[in-house]
Amino acid sequence: MKLRNFGFGLLLAFTALALVTPANGAEAETKGFSFKDTAGDHLDVLMDGKIVGRYMYAHDTSTKERNAETYKPYLHVFDAEGKAPITKGVGGQFTHHRGIFIGWRVIDFDGKKYDRWHMLGGDIVHQKFTNQQADADAATFTSLTHWEADGGKSIIDEERTMTFRRGPDHTRLLIDFTSKLAAPNGDVKLGGDPEHAGVHFRPANEIDSTKTLYEFPAATANAHKDLDYPWVGETYTLHDKLISVVEMNAPSNPKKTLYSAYRDYGRFGAFFTAEIKGGESLTVKYRFLIADGEMPPAEMIQKSWDQFAGVSTPTPVPTIVVNK
Repeated sequence: MKLRNFGFGLLLAFTALALVTPANGAEAETKGFSFKDTAGDHLDVLMDGKIVGRYMYAHDTSTKERNAETYKPYLHVFDAEGKAPITKGVGGQFTHHRGIFIGWRVIDFDGKKYDRWHMLGGDIVHQKFTNQQADADAATFTSLTHWEADGGKSIIDEERTMTFRRGPDHTRLLIDFTSKLAAPNGDVKLGGDPEHAGVHFRPANEIDSTKTLYEFPAATANAHKDLDYPWVGETYTLHDKLISVVEMNAPSNPKKTLYSAYRDYGRFGAFFTAEIKGGESLTVKYRFLIADGEMPPAEMIQKSWDQFAGVSTPTPVPTIVVNK
């Protein structure tokens, strides 16, 4: 009888182990980075099984309304739970402000001017993905886009590469945004102004605009005049939670860059002008740090920028500006 009880107990133990093991295996599978593609609409980037980014790449011209919803690709950033974007999508205040996005209000090409910020008279169209890789440490992908001109000619052929990693101390997520802008059909001149051109971040439309803060890496900052900041940060309040974002400017980017960083609704970003000769290209690089809560210490931000830029610099005395 004792032997039978021992055998029965052993059987129960093995059964319990068999039940537990798949669950542990399933949990292990969620560690690291991965992708989930909803074909023709969006590509999700997951970290430890939670969505951290959603690249919106649909292009649908079947109706005027649907075209306005899908006239340019952009990147949503998600909350810590992976449930909802902390960035803005279609609609709301200034519908053309969407997540992390790129564009210029004035583009001179082929004797005409084009607006690829408000998206008047043409679209930025995703063509396909390349270089799609994900592992324990990072996820990266490249979206090939065509910036349309009249008659279907391409103003710019873009390779937009986004790489996701875990953020350094005091942050959750690091996103590197690289755009290679090629001019296949003739000279292109990128212009406009700081509020309507460049690479920008737009928080969700539902933020409390009375609590938006900006941080600049200078003791006496003037965002309307100062050029070539290495980084600028923003803290905003969404559903009573603080979210902080830092946009970093690579030293290889065009000089005389101005940051538009003063609107209470939170749209901020780096603006520059440039000319791209026909058959040539321009590559720009930015880094975004995403933190849940207050702005990370300036020392940590500067250290991250140093790593991004490949230099070693002292930490500046920052200026914090409250926008109301």
